[in-house]
Amino acid sequence: MPAAHRIAEEAFAREFPQATVWNVLDDRLLEDARHAGGLTGPLRRRMLRLIGHVMDGGAQALLLTCSSYGEVVDTARTLWKVPALKSDEAMFKAALAGPYLRIAVVASTPPAVPAAVAQLEALIPALRPDRPLDLVTALSEEAAAADDPESVARHLADALYAAGGTDADAVLLAQYSLTPARDALADLVGVPVLDGAGAAARELRGLLSPGEQPVAPAATVAS
Repeated sequence: MPAAHRIAEEAFAREFPQATVWNVLDDRLLEDARHAGGLTGPLRRRMLRLIGHVMDGGAQALLLTCSSYGEVVDTARTLWKVPALKSDEAMFKAALAGPYLRIAVVASTPPAVPAAVAQLEALIPALRPDRPLDLVTALSEEAAAADDPESVARHLADALYAAGGTDADAVLLAQYSLTPARDALADLVGVPVLDGAGAAARELRGLLSPGEQPVAPAATVAS
């Protein structure tokens, strides 16, 4: 979604201003994944073609801003030897390293839920092998249609209550497009709400270790 690019740009401007950001977008990928009921071979290949385009253009790093296509990054890492991050990977690492015992993942589009859970669970053996984690998920498609952050936050909070996630120690936003509702949602649920864009920008800053001069593009690719 175009909103994800804007949110990623804001995060880079705040956390990694030395980076030159190059946005590449196919705004049908998410809707097509919804209609297909998940990722298909043709959809994966479409995303890989976008990634190949920015790699051929000299990108030094990749941030995929669409959580539903996160698994494509695993393939990209085998094809290109530059840092490639899934949209919420850095956020999940921070959450697993934190003191949280019960974590809620919220989304407004169905494909984002299993994609986020799969990424989070895949990181547990390496990052948190000896501490238990209770995970709850909540989906509010009404939040996707809301037109202001406060309304989005209320829909997400309602979904959390319905899913039994009100006692979570932290809430993770499974989509960049939900970031504007972060603070309002935190006020409603009374626990920390984490978003992926800022965490990703900070991780890429550390991986690229830029000096004072702008670096080559850190590309963002989204559906």
